[in-house]
Amino acid sequence: MEIKIKSIHFDTTEKLEAFIEKKVAKLEKSFEDIQKVEVQLKVEKPATADNKTASLTVAVPGNTLFVEKTSDTFEESTDLCVDSMRAQLQKFKEKLRNR
Repeated sequence: MEIKIKSIHFDTTEKLEAFIEKKVAKLEKSFEDIQKVEVQLKVEKPATADNKTASLTVAVPGNTLFVEKTSDTFEESTDLCVDSMRAQLQKFKEKLRNR
């Protein structure tokens, strides 16, 4: 599984990248055939709270799954994205089984 992290209009720290890679790697437990994961981080209107947005794009055979969450920190946004993506992967896996 290939993990790409893009930060828009700012530089990520190594600590943040390590955190994201660790969290995203756990998605493989839900679905083994993940080909590529793209994580996009951006800051919305810097003056407000809840301005850190993380989005996950997961490429699986024959489909691309997407989720985007916004919260106070990138860590929290990433956590929410990973949880939401895990649910999407479970549904996708069920659909594959039912075919």
